[in-house]
Amino acid sequence: MTADDSFGRLDDDDYPAYTMGRAAEMLGTTQGFLRAVGEARLITPLRSEGGHRRYSRYQLRMAARARELVDQGTPIEAACRIVILEDQLEEAQRINAEYRRAAAESGKSTTAG
Repeated sequence: MTADDSFGRLDDDDYPAYTMGRAAEMLGTTQGFLRAVGEARLITPLRSEGGHRRYSRYQLRMAARARELVDQGTPIEAACRIVILEDQLEEAQRINAEYRRAAAESGKSTTAG
């Protein structure tokens, strides 16, 4: 991998760029919390060649949202399920918006002729 390839990944939300320690520091939480959200299957960190957990920005956003809910008194398992459902809803809404745009564009092209 060249330096250019590495820099290109800086914009990739799914690139596992953060160690567990750095991820916990960024979220203001503990490594134990990150392990717990992993056990609850909210996020599955990738592993380095040495077996260390590595987190992406997307995973950190998911963990941060779970932390907000836990800080408000939601049990961690429930918080993780809520975050998963929120993420699924957001994705479904994005897909629906794409379908609506495509249908609108298709309708324009058939009425234009």
